Amino acid sequence: MNFIEGEILYVDKPLEWTSFNVVKRIRSILLRRMHTKKLKVGHAGTLDPLATGVMIVCTGKATKLIDTLQAGVKEYIATIALGATTPSFDLETPVDATYPVDHITEELVRNTLLQFQGRIEQVPPAFSACKIDGHRAYKMARRGEEVELKPKILVIDEIELLQYSRQAITIRVVCSKGTYIRALARDIGAALGSGGHLTALRRTRVGDIDVKDCLSIDAVADLLSNCQIEMPRDTDDRE
Repeated sequence: MNFIEGEILYVDKPLEWTSFNVVKRIRSILLRRMHTKKLKVGHAGTLDPLATGVMIVCTGKATKLIDTLQAGVKEYIATIALGATTPSFDLETPVDATYPVDHITEELVRNTLLQFQGRIEQVPPAFSACKIDGHRAYKMARRGEEVELKPKILVIDEIELLQYSRQAITIRVVCSKGTYIRALARDIGAALGSGGHLTALRRTRVGDIDVKDCLSIDAVADLLSNCQIEMPRDTDDRE
């Protein structure tokens, strides 16, 4: 494998790992094996720590493909708890309000989901990597500062109800780049009149890459630790 000319790795990101953690582990293994001090390693599309699933990691010259790769349509399986909201719209922060769910029916859920198919406006979460005057929104939110983000136009190609109860629903979403599923959980909960927040999220596809094509982070680490690596004959990066 030639990591300087560029390789693309498909990782099934584990729960509670940040996308940076995945890149850091891959880079550290390669730096050690290649006896080099630097190597470009990047990922095509951030996943929150509480999400799992498809993460595409590029090395070397393949990092030039990141913008193209992360522009691909994405598919998610998401579980949304109804009857309660959190400031982060997921489990990162505690519940801040509760609402009744007695009026929730499967028919109501299915009809409500239809409102979110096609072109929609979505305000990104305050707990996100969006920037406000050069500052990350999530850092401002964690400091208790007020965060105002502008709505973005997104496309939801498909939204399907997989499981239903009055307390929680599981949905499959096929959407465009830049869609925050946490914000979608917030908006679905608001539309149902029950509030809602994300409790589980798995990215099952990015473009043509399915989660079945991905390796666990340990399997990737084992591959990188044992594969044959091609190195250029002369490079300033060698120690």
